[in-house]
Amino acid sequence: MPGALEREEGSWAWAVLLASLLSQGLTLGFPTCTGIFFTELQRDFQASNSETSWFPSIQTAVLHAGGPLCSILVGRFGCRSTVMLGGVLACLGMVTSAFSRTLSQLYVTAGFITGLGMCFSFQPSITVLGFYFTRRRALANALASVGVSLGITLWPLLSGYLLENLGWRGTFFIFGGVLLHCCVCGAILRPVAPTVAHETKENPPPPPKRPAPGCLATCGQTIQRHLAFDILRHNPSYRVYTLGVMWMIMGFPLPHIFLVPYAIRHGVKEQRAALLISIIGFSNIFLRPVAGLVAGRRNLANHRKYLFILAVLFNGLTNLVCVVSADFRVLVGYCLVYSVSMSGIGALLFQVLMDLVPMDRFSSALGLFTILESISILISPPLAGLLLDVTNDFHYVFYMSSFFLISAALFMGGSFCALQRKEGQSRPAESGASVDAAAERSLTLEGTNSAEKQLNPETIGHNSWIGTQKRTAHARRAQRSSPHPFRPRWAGFVRLPLDVGTRLFIAVIPSDYTLGFQFVSRSDTYLRRTPLRSPTPSPS
Repeated sequence: MPGALEREEGSWAWAVLLASLLSQGLTLGFPTCTGIFFTELQRDFQASNSETSWFPSIQTAVLHAGGPLCSILVGRFGCRSTVMLGGVLACLGMVTSAFSRTLSQLYVTAGFITGLGMCFSFQPSITVLGFYFTRRRALANALASVGVSLGITLWPLLSGYLLENLGWRGTFFIFGGVLLHCCVCGAILRPVAPTVAHETKENPPPPPKRPAPGCLATCGQTIQRHLAFDILRHNPSYRVYTLGVMWMIMGFPLPHIFLVPYAIRHGVKEQRAALLISIIGFSNIFLRPVAGLVAGRRNLANHRKYLFILAVLFNGLTNLVCVVSADFRVLVGYCLVYSVSMSGIGALLFQVLMDLVPMDRFSSALGLFTILESISILISPPLAGLLLDVTNDFHYVFYMSSFFLISAALFMGGSFCALQRKEGQSRPAESGASVDAAAERSLTLEGTNSAEKQLNPETIGHNSWIGTQKRTAHARRAQRSSPHPFRPRWAGFVRLPLDVGTRLFIAVIPSDYTLGFQFVSRSDTYLRRTPLRSPTPSPS
């Protein structure tokens, strides 16, 4: 996907949006239903909470960690082929997992293979929106994320029904056929023609002077290109956002995994417990587009990251509701309130990332972003399961979730404010440097036979006043019409000899500006001036 469509946001772009919506519902919405099978798998394999938690952990981590490999496949084969390959892998993993006899086999099939397939189907469906939408990109991302809400709504309902009638093995077998529909979504993603300049046979490009790089160098360049480590090093906003999301992910997925077992332990029936996840997904169907419309407003473009931080903070505070009571009505209220913050996080997560990095590097930045957050996804559920095994109390799981979410919000908020303050302090210095450069250009000229700049003899005299009253009046008129406050026409200069190696230049400038004094060395080839105070507007 090297370029954007010539007719942006046309009719086919909305078909691509629909395919992206369905693909995200089939893939990113799927891991939320794994908590429904938690108790059944734990009973069937006689495993602990920590051991059972590795299954959804591996699946979700691979779904995100496959980003760099997915970026390579997208660059080589395009979004369409990559999404269809992902559908085949996801189907294969779920079908073979139905025949697993140990948890380790389940880790490989339903965890690794299915997670990798869902990654190949999910990430290109996000990347392709950036090439089909520009003006309505925020709205497109929000509408596509509705697919996740649909998945969160329908997957638990389907899982509960199939689990009751077919067991978890038959359910996983059926899920393989459902995930195969990712191939249909991939077929809709029409490839975008690359904008490559045509080379003529009369003027072929010259052969490279340097020898071709070796295998290791090529691998290093490929990793550098698809993992965007240069953006991580040189873009502080991207670095803060990535680290903050990594810390946030340590607590964000825990309610999706442990809410259903928590409700079942406190006497809620399995069907009603599965309904809790569906309530979260159904609420997000309506809340995510609203969040996307609000975030897409032009007057909020510079504040999207702060809206995301508020959503993360609110999400962390909401998780404390589960500690108060495990009554079904309280949990329903928790799910409704939780949906508000979750919709903000889902609608803004990738939109903020698009705001922080150039669009032509978004695929690489997304690959590194997802592989780093997959580390948190891999660690978080087993760590919470271990905490549950030690304490035998679900309350500590929700305490853990709130801690990571609230601390991540505080870290990102403080860091972005510090970066914004630092950026504001650096702007006056850059403005002053540009003013000095403009003054130098007006007072110097290029030598005809040399690259060195020389003082302009028409502007600066050697030992006398230069200019006339006519030139002074012209300078005043030009300064008043100049759009930039620091672009006056200099009327003339006088140079007085002082100590050896030092000269004093007194600038005679229009009356709107104060006199500027500066010492310069005899060896300097530039004349510099520094305004002593801000200018005051002159009367018309």
